[in-house]
Amino acid sequence: MVLYQLDTTRIIQVYILQGTVGFFFLFLAYRILKRDTKRLNLMLSLGYITASIGIFINFIYAPLTNEAIVLVLYYMTIFFMFLFAAFFLVFLLILLKSEKVFTPKKQLVLIIIYGVAELCSFFIPNGVIINASTDWKPVWSWFMFIYFVTVIVSLGMAPSLYISSKIYQQFDDDQLKRKWKFFIVGICGIYTFAIGTLLSNTLNIQTFRTIWSLFAFILVIISPLLIYYGVGRQIEK
Repeated sequence: MVLYQLDTTRIIQVYILQGTVGFFFLFLAYRILKRDTKRLNLMLSLGYITASIGIFINFIYAPLTNEAIVLVLYYMTIFFMFLFAAFFLVFLLILLKSEKVFTPKKQLVLIIIYGVAELCSFFIPNGVIINASTDWKPVWSWFMFIYFVTVIVSLGMAPSLYISSKIYQQFDDDQLKRKWKFFIVGICGIYTFAIGTLLSNTLNIQTFRTIWSLFAFILVIISPLLIYYGVGRQIEK
């Protein structure tokens, strides 16, 4: 298999910046499960774990130049990274309704529906091009971008924000309300990162890619921390 000669910038972006994010997500998952392994904690931690799996798959295909293999691995990266939203939504629904109401069967159905919605996008003709002509960087079609934003991102973001607001209204404690505001800001940060990254891949402007990658790195570190801080007491219950 032919290997691509990675340049310094790509090594820094993939193996250092993205690698830092991947291990950071695993660390958060570990901290959550260390507190308790109940289903509520499990769903939140699985969100971080699936996102980190997506990042680490990126490690595999980054140096390769077999177009078919690279494309398949890239789609796997996208699938696992965005599956975070499904586990996150399940976490919120358990928190709002309790596990007795939102049963494991319902949880599994929601995750499957979200996964199928993701898989459907992979059949969009020329949805993503990644080969020598794109310098082995993913370039998205506008149709792919619109599908992901209107279906995949919205399917996770809109319900998450709505449910988060409902949970906020149930709090009587001012400290809990203050922490939950950080949680909501963290959600907005995660989805800003997602939309910005998809837009960067669609515009395919190198200057924008570079600037966004630096901003996104900060965003994807701070946002999960805000989420973790915001739900601290809930995952201890």
